[in-house]
Amino acid sequence: MKRLIHIFILAFFSISAFADGEVTFKVSAPSTVEAGGKFRVQFTVNTQNVSNFVAPDFKGFDVLYGPATSSQSSFQMVNGHTSQSSSIIYTYVLVSNEPGTHTIGSASVTVDGKAVKSKPTQIKVLSAGSGGSSSSSSSGNMGSGVSASQRQQTSASNSQAIGGKDLFMTATASRTNVHEQEAILLTYKIYTLVDLTQMDGKLPSLDGFQIQEIQLPRTKEFELEQYNGRNYRSVVWSQYLLFPQKSGDLTIPSITYEGTVVTRNRNIDPFEAFFNGQSGYTEVKRKITTPALTIHVAPLANKPAEFSGAVGKFSVTSSISATEVDANEAITLKINVTGSGNMKLISTPFVNFPADFETYDAKVNDKFQLTRTGLSGTKEFEYLAVPRHAGTYQIPAAKFIYFDTESRSYKTLTTEAYTLKVNKGKGGTGQNVSNYTGQQMDVQQLNQDIRFIKKGDVNFRQREDTFFGSTKYWLAYILSLLLFVQLVVIERKKRKANSNIALSRGKKANKVALKRMKAAKKLLDAHEQSKFYDEVLRALWGYVADKFNMSQETLNKENIEQSLTSRNVPDEQIQQFIKVLNDCEFARYAPGDANENMENVYNSAIGAISRMEDNL
Repeated sequence: MKRLIHIFILAFFSISAFADGEVTFKVSAPSTVEAGGKFRVQFTVNTQNVSNFVAPDFKGFDVLYGPATSSQSSFQMVNGHTSQSSSIIYTYVLVSNEPGTHTIGSASVTVDGKAVKSKPTQIKVLSAGSGGSSSSSSSGNMGSGVSASQRQQTSASNSQAIGGKDLFMTATASRTNVHEQEAILLTYKIYTLVDLTQMDGKLPSLDGFQIQEIQLPRTKEFELEQYNGRNYRSVVWSQYLLFPQKSGDLTIPSITYEGTVVTRNRNIDPFEAFFNGQSGYTEVKRKITTPALTIHVAPLANKPAEFSGAVGKFSVTSSISATEVDANEAITLKINVTGSGNMKLISTPFVNFPADFETYDAKVNDKFQLTRTGLSGTKEFEYLAVPRHAGTYQIPAAKFIYFDTESRSYKTLTTEAYTLKVNKGKGGTGQNVSNYTGQQMDVQQLNQDIRFIKKGDVNFRQREDTFFGSTKYWLAYILSLLLFVQLVVIERKKRKANSNIALSRGKKANKVALKRMKAAKKLLDAHEQSKFYDEVLRALWGYVADKFNMSQETLNKENIEQSLTSRNVPDEQIQQFIKVLNDCEFARYAPGDANENMENVYNSAIGAISRMEDNL
């Protein structure tokens, strides 16, 4: 008995400890109702230590019932830890015959001597439109007492009974007049007066658009909405973010969905169906077609030479890891582009490091997410550079040019310029020749300058027996001289070729592109779809940029076509290469097997690079 008392006291104090917390007073009500329809409003406070409940102002509504008070309590113990929750609910049943938007005021209760209020809530009251349908419905299966022909006739007649005004979908675009790369929100919405239980269909691939689907809840919750004078149950079925890739009038085609609707089977008496184990309802398939849309896309005219390809609203910041380092010590420069727009297609800003710096390709970190206004967040570019000699260097500001969708103009942002002091490194390395003012350089003793005299017997030979001055000597001398001259000529050609950056990039273009395609193959095998397409695009764009010594910031499909034409590449080959670029940009959103699409893109890209290399 004493043990039970101790357990009870321990549980009581544990519950008391957990019971203390923040008091909340919430209201629950539908956002939209129909005039003349009844609905419930509930006020919930998360404690039972309450008093003096004061009802809110129900102006615009008639109270049919309430307040009805109910309470809930729960106690839980898991692994020795206890928790308790309790609440009191005040329920009203209301009705309104006045269409419009009405506000339910704040209710209040007293908790531990303090007044706690709920937040006001608005309810939209729709006028009582003709919201009925010729086919009222409920879920159920067709009875076995009806023949197959009767079931087919019933399904057909019920499908015809569901009119176009009873069930339909709308397609709306957030804007229909945009510039290239400007984000468009495409929304498909269902309106129904019948019991829709399932929908099958998806957006096809769209020519001229880059598409990203916005993830919506898989469980659809219908809301009451008035449309063309009728009250429908509506829900947003799907949403997509579109980025137009070319100018002109682009068409979003109509889509045909197949909906499953549960309707009453009028050929079976409901009482007979109940007693015979049959169903008074049947499922009907209904085709639902969305309207087509036309988007007018204006070109990005008069692009600046250093245009980044960014379209939206952005800001730029930069930082450097250190402003004073030793020679051969790496520094990191970061440029962060923050904003909303087509962030995936932003090219890497160009940073003009000093010539004495050894630089590497920038590392790109994507820290953005998909929103209904575009891709929002930050894109980080991380540059690694190694100064090889001592001195003071200037890292000039980098430019970031983007198209501002608000002002419809190009904006130029600049990063901060940095002064970097490079100290002489350890071991006598790092003297800057350009800053040399006559001081003696450090001398490193590479070997001993005095060696031991050779000891032992000396063999003397006659003069005519010596190699010096002989025919073999002069022949070896001449051959060595010719070999030396040949090596000098080869070395000069090599230095000249290395000094020509354009020629060096052109020779290495195929090698760099195949290396990137090898990395894309690994991503293909790992089924990393997004990274795979990004790597293939880097290989294709990078190949053309290196081959023709063009910066990727100014590279586009038009000047690629011009460059290939000027080098007498066949027009068919040019169009094939452009087609591979387009296929790669759109394949990730194409329907069908994702792995098969990736395999086709990989093979097409390899073939395009190989054929282009042969022609050039």
